[in-house]
Amino acid sequence: MPQEQESQFEKMLKVGKTKEVLIVSSVIAAVAAFIMVLNILDAAPIPLDPIDWAMIAALGFFGPAGFYINYKQSEIEKIERRLPDFLRDVAEAGRFGMTLADAIVVSASGRYGRLTPEIKKMAAQIYWGVPASEALTLFAGRVDTPLVNRVVAIIIKANDAGGNVADVLSMVSQDTKQIHLSEDEQKIAMTSYLAVIYISFAVFIVVIIILSTQFLAQMEEAGEAMDPGDVDVDTGGADAAQIDVEAIPVIEFIFVLAVFAHGVGDGIVAGVLQNGKIASGMQHSFILTLMGFVALRILFGGLELMG
Repeated sequence: MPQEQESQFEKMLKVGKTKEVLIVSSVIAAVAAFIMVLNILDAAPIPLDPIDWAMIAALGFFGPAGFYINYKQSEIEKIERRLPDFLRDVAEAGRFGMTLADAIVVSASGRYGRLTPEIKKMAAQIYWGVPASEALTLFAGRVDTPLVNRVVAIIIKANDAGGNVADVLSMVSQDTKQIHLSEDEQKIAMTSYLAVIYISFAVFIVVIIILSTQFLAQMEEAGEAMDPGDVDVDTGGADAAQIDVEAIPVIEFIFVLAVFAHGVGDGIVAGVLQNGKIASGMQHSFILTLMGFVALRILFGGLELMG
């Protein structure tokens, strides 16, 4: 019973940490958004433009949450990667006539990376009289991943059925390893798509900068140098030139807004392509948005957006 309470507490602790990170990220984003509103209302002498503070708000939200979620996923992956080795050792011990409980205790002396503390905890529970099925259930509750839950359910059913558990463990170990191999192949195949997303985003930023610093700048100079009296009134050339000059700040604002939208959207797409999870895209969104912010505001001195 105490072990079950500990398991539930550990699960609540894991969830709590995720919530804390999300709360911190939301607070950072809210503060940046509040500064953006003050900037729009000219309520205080705040540097940068509102779109800059919108980018900072996005960075504040996607950064902490994205990196923490990816850290948790990497820790889960480390545990799942060593699960086939543990199942293989338990199966080998079971072939010598050991029960499932004894095989788990004997295999706990091995080294399984991030999985080792969980295995030792499960072996200690069995040593103090907890049935093997219950110890496996508690182990699945602590790790709480779809793969571990599925593997543990198969092992418990095989053990309760009274069949040859060693053969079942061997098959499960091979299937689990095959799943990991398939995931590795998928990651290798998706790496090229991730590279395309990052390269295309970088090219997009370069195009935006060239258009803003060269093409629009020349349009503005030509429009300012044009004397309305030298243009045929019937053609409306003077009006067109004046409209082009006045529209340049709006066009630049649209350019920066496009960089912001592409940074967030392309990052989410990159996460989905990488492992099929939108949460993983938060990290990529942070990196791409930061790339756009640095390129437009620091390396190239920024664009005159709001007039």
